Amino acid sequence: MSVEPTYIEVMEKTEPIAQLEHLYKWGLGLAILTVVYNVAEGLVATYFGIQDETLTLFGFGLDSFVETISALGVTQMILRIKKNPVSSKGPFEIRALKITGWCFYVLAAILSTTAIYNVVQGHQPTSTTAGIIIGLISILTMWLLIRSKISVGKKLDSAPIIADAKCNQVCLYMSVILLVASGLWELWQIPYIDALGTAGIVYFSIKEGKEAFQKSRGIDCDNCTV
Repeated sequence: MSVEPTYIEVMEKTEPIAQLEHLYKWGLGLAILTVVYNVAEGLVATYFGIQDETLTLFGFGLDSFVETISALGVTQMILRIKKNPVSSKGPFEIRALKITGWCFYVLAAILSTTAIYNVVQGHQPTSTTAGIIIGLISILTMWLLIRSKISVGKKLDSAPIIADAKCNQVCLYMSVILLVASGLWELWQIPYIDALGTAGIVYFSIKEGKEAFQKSRGIDCDNCTV
């Protein structure tokens, strides 16, 4: 004769499951928010980068579009982990990582060529006010995303989610470069500071491109395994 479980026994089993569902939904929401934010940031940054003739801001905007591809891969990763926490990367994730890697390399090549051209021609930005504002907003947004993703990752004991949060730190570093370069030009019109800021964006673009290819092959890279 079977014994019906008590209310307390039922709640002990269902509450952890409900909590896990909530955490996975929160993690997926953060991934989607990252995609939406990167698209919006990319549109605004590239527009003002062209408008104000500042290569650092324009390159920062293009980087946001590349990050969108990576964020889509992360979104797929969250869905996969939710279904099977120990499953390996799917074709979509691997393809997204490889496309992201090539996009970062192409971006680095374009920005490097344009920066050298601007230095030779002596071209300087007309204004960097937009870069200061976008840089500040991006720093705050990335900081909040990093903290939230680490919190969810720790509660789920998910190394990939925590690693994704740590990889967002690169976006934070780029935002700092944008803010510093834009601020120095706006205050003191330091010659070629826009080119130096672009060089910082190029450095991190190459670094992220390399890590994207490493992750697509399942190789750990500075704790950035997806």
